[in-house]
Order: sequence, then C-alpha cells, then structure tokens
Amino acid sequence: MTDYTLQSDLQLARQLADMADSISIERFRANDLLVTMKPDMTHVTDADKAVEAAIRGGLADSRPNDAILGEEFGSEAGTDAGTRRQWIIDPIDGTANYVRGIPVWATLISLAIDDVPVLGVVSAPALGQRWWAAHGQGAWTSERVSQNEHRERRIFVSGVTELADASLSYNSLKGWDDYGMLDRLVELSREVWRTRAYGDMWSYMMVAEGMIDIAGEFDLKPWDMAAIAPIVEEAGGAFTSASGIPGPWHGSAIATNGHLHDAVLRLLN
Repeated sequence: MTDYTLQSDLQLARQLADMADSISIERFRANDLLVTMKPDMTHVTDADKAVEAAIRGGLADSRPNDAILGEEFGSEAGTDAGTRRQWIIDPIDGTANYVRGIPVWATLISLAIDDVPVLGVVSAPALGQRWWAAHGQGAWTSERVSQNEHRERRIFVSGVTELADASLSYNSLKGWDDYGMLDRLVELSREVWRTRAYGDMWSYMMVAEGMIDIAGEFDLKPWDMAAIAPIVEEAGGAFTSASGIPGPWHGSAIATNGHLHDAVLRLLN
C-alpha cells in the first residue's frame, strides 16, 4: 500500500472536483445536452460520462495503485491488487435536476480505506458551493460571495435535541413508499416541527451545516453516500442506514445531527 497522507488525498480530491466542475457547468442547460436512459430507468447525460472519465483519468495519473468505483463505468482495480484504497465517484448526483435545469446537483468524490469513507468532497458549482471533510480534520464549506471570491468556513450540525423542534428532509414520498416505509415517514413527520423534500446531496449538506436536523432516503448506491458520510460525521452528526448500520453500503441513508439519531431510528424500526 502506497503511503499517502490524508491531507494529500483530500487536496487531490478537491483538484479533481475543480476539473469536474469545469466540465459539468459548461454542459449545464446546454441546448445540445445528450440525455439517455439507463437500464434502471434513470437519466444519464454526456456530462455524467465526461466528468467520471476525467476523474478516472486524474486518478490513473496520481493514484494508479488505487481501485475506483463509479456510477457510470463501474469498478476498476488499481495496479496494486491488494490495495485497501478505493475512490468512489458520483459524477453528477442529481442528474434528473441537471437535465431539467435545476441547480441542485453535485459531483461526489470519496476515498474509502478498508471500506470506510475517510474523506468526501461534494461540489455543487451551479449553487456556488462546495463541501469537504476528512477524518479528524473537520467539515468545511466554501461559498461564492462574488464573481471571483469564495469564502471558506468550518461547519457544524445543529444543537437541536428534541424531535418536536427538528426539521426533516425526506427526499421523496415515492422512495419511502416503494420500500414500505411511507407509514413510518408519516409517523416521523408528525413528531417533528417541519418537513421538506430538498432532495439529493443538498439535504445532507444542510444537516452538516445545521440548517436542518434529519435527512433520509432509500434506493441508494455507495456512490450516492460515500462522500456525504464523512462530511456529516466530521460536522458532528451521525450517518447510518435506515436500520442503523454505519457506512454507505446498505442501500439507505439516515443522517442526523447526532442528538436525534437514536430517536429517529426507533421510529423507523
């Protein structure tokens, strides 16, 4: 295993996100955007494929030993067959929004070591914002404050301790209904102060920033969650599956400010 520092890995991930942003934002709302349907009936665009190809190319140059898992091109072994390191890529999280011209979408880049995501970058150029974190280094965001200026700040989850004071984002009613969990969601909605469906990566970044307190959804893949988990956790929150298992490998996500996590899981299970 090559001895890279977590800081250098995070720096690389942010550089890869810069490259991804330049590709995705140029194709956003383009009149000639090529959109097709995948076998699972989700959208894919030429921008999705171009972003992932560019990130893979950057990793091949900078981290050739490492494995890669991406939404569009699957898994790829590194030159080190025994590597414990895997980069996980969602080139455009929120492709349905991207296709419709809605600015809530992002590139998600994560590094997992021994199947544990140790860093994450979520870059949303149409929103003018990026979030990132690495184990032990806190969670951060940068926001566009003018045409040529971004402001960085550390982020933290909220201090809300009672469900009655909490704000919940559930992503979509159909997603919960398809998994037989709509009744549980309705029950949870009755316990909290406010419910909205902000959707995709944005809900989880709002949890990390302390704007809302709970976010969750089903029918997820590892690339949907791997970059998000360390950002929520380094901001002081908790991230598990709906059944309470840590990590991005179990098909669902519940993110909270930590204070509310046990209460949410009890209602859902």
